Amino acid sequence: PQGRAVEAALANLGFAGVSDVHLGRYIVLALDAPSKAAAEETVRKMCEQLLANPTIEDYRFEVEPG
Repeated sequence: PQGRAVEAALANLGFAGVSDVHLGRYIVLALDAPSKAAAEETVRKMCEQLLANPTIEDYRFEVEPG
């Protein structure tokens, strides 16, 4: 349920191509992007806008080919 809510919230923020969101200690999601650099920039924006609270949390992410 939380994954679907985050997926919908990301879509509402204008992030397209996001699917299979899973939340827990880690957030795992699938993202359609034209390049690794584009995926990294998109995920960075997702973290800043929704997925993390940079004021009180540190975060990092990894982009792997699907």
